[in-house]
Amino acid sequence: MQLHIMVADGDELIRRELKTLLGREGYDVDAVSDGITAIKHFRRYEYHLVILDFLLPELDGKSVIRQLRKMSTTPFILMSSLHDEEDILMAFKLGAEDYIRKPFYPTELLARIKAVLRRNDVGQAAPIRNLAFDGLYIDTNTRNVFVNDRMISLTPKEYELLTKMAGNPNQAFSREALLNDIWGSDYYGTDRTVDTHIKTLREALRPRHYYIATVRGLGYKFDEFGKSN
Repeated sequence: MQLHIMVADGDELIRRELKTLLGREGYDVDAVSDGITAIKHFRRYEYHLVILDFLLPELDGKSVIRQLRKMSTTPFILMSSLHDEEDILMAFKLGAEDYIRKPFYPTELLARIKAVLRRNDVGQAAPIRNLAFDGLYIDTNTRNVFVNDRMISLTPKEYELLTKMAGNPNQAFSREALLNDIWGSDYYGTDRTVDTHIKTLREALRPRHYYIATVRGLGYKFDEFGKSN
């Protein structure tokens, strides 16, 4: 399967270079010059990955990302010539899978693209096992989650946390292990990221929130025999 990637950057030279570079790697690439066009293309076509600049014309990268997140969980990589740590943190807060500073080496970008696609199982065979518990059903093919037969909305990371633990019921995971598995070993963050996402995941799972149990002094686990308080 040929993977479809959108590149959004206001610099024509960068667009041409990335389209050529990624095309040589076998990717099908659409290159757009501004944020509004990026959103229009995203609504019209199906993409496996989006690479966009933080400072896009017409509509900045931050605004574009927020719009894309309302429509899909497609992973994206943010590019920027800004080197401030706050910009990096902002990128991950918006849901970026990775952040790369300009200028960058082509080999570095390719490595990051492959890592993001691999972490998101893009281009891989769809999971064959759905996960079912009392009052909780996870369709791993459609990524839909149902609580008491009602479909709930989860962010990509909340979903990954849930399936990671529910796919290994009763196994205790440290915060560090979850951070590395879900966000990647090169993630620019702390263990508090896990705690924050666990808190919002539990809220989304109510009244079946008790499945996500705290393991004192370690982290969390999915307790398939958990009972409501």
